[in-house]
Amino acid sequence: MSKRQDKKRQERRRSGTAASASSSARSSRAVRAGRVSAELAVPAGIRRPPYAVEPGSLQSALPPGDFVERMRAAGRAAREVLDEVGAAVAPGVTTDALDRIAHAAYLARGGYPSTLRYRGYPKSVCTSVNEIICHGIPDDRALMAGDIVDVDVTIYLDGVHGDCNATYAVGEVSDDDARLMSVTHESMWRGIAQVRGGAPLNAIGRAIQEHAEAHGFGVVRTFVGHGIGTEFHTPPSVPHFYDPDADQPMVAGSTFTVEPMINAGGWEVGTIWPDGWTAPTRDGSRSAQYEHTLLVTATGVEVLTAWPDEVERWLGSSTSAVS
Repeated sequence: MSKRQDKKRQERRRSGTAASASSSARSSRAVRAGRVSAELAVPAGIRRPPYAVEPGSLQSALPPGDFVERMRAAGRAAREVLDEVGAAVAPGVTTDALDRIAHAAYLARGGYPSTLRYRGYPKSVCTSVNEIICHGIPDDRALMAGDIVDVDVTIYLDGVHGDCNATYAVGEVSDDDARLMSVTHESMWRGIAQVRGGAPLNAIGRAIQEHAEAHGFGVVRTFVGHGIGTEFHTPPSVPHFYDPDADQPMVAGSTFTVEPMINAGGWEVGTIWPDGWTAPTRDGSRSAQYEHTLLVTATGVEVLTAWPDEVERWLGSSTSAVS
């Protein structure tokens, strides 16, 4: 890239960032914590991950069956839960109500809410509203028209985890917020398109960063994608920005997430809330996120949490485990 091209890109990003951040600041007040309700119960017959075992419940164990087939089933279940929760997003609905819907949906599929009790997290989903980047804890705050909310679901099913999320508009949202959501979704798929056995891992972040920054948005560096399978979080870490050190080749048969968090303003994370989880943008601008769980193949990628028509649209094939 020439110095002139780089200067133009920086100017375009500064201009877009300032406009988006200003619009977001005008359109809403900062999110404040509400009251968090008591932990929801999980029947003893639901198999739990090791960090959530209770006396009398089913101990975590590796069930019979192929790992990939179990990952496909968990991915399908996670997406079904996400769609069920997303359909309930509306003005006046509390994020606690969304958590209850997700909790019941996990149990109905014989799964455990992976986030519940994970490193002390108290709820079954993460709900991140407006300027909250990720890990928002559901509470009694009612969603308002014009909000955007990211819902992050993960299910532990038959010994493996399936993980996906999406950002939803609450009623009518501003053009700036709609654009943020659209570009974030596009960026995720541009990253996924780079996945194949032998390709460098940082090709994912390069594609995401180039697309997001071309539209004047900031790509969060602090939180990254991750390996997933019998454990919730494993190597590799998957940056959503170009990291020259993340040049290891992707391995066919491995499973990980791609989940870019993109801000209308700068990419920096602000001070984590006293709850130890909720992560806001530093400048108060809004943030959006989308996520899929992926299986790397020798020639490409299988998107374990996407419907076939989505994969066809974005990758030009029906390589999807969800059907």
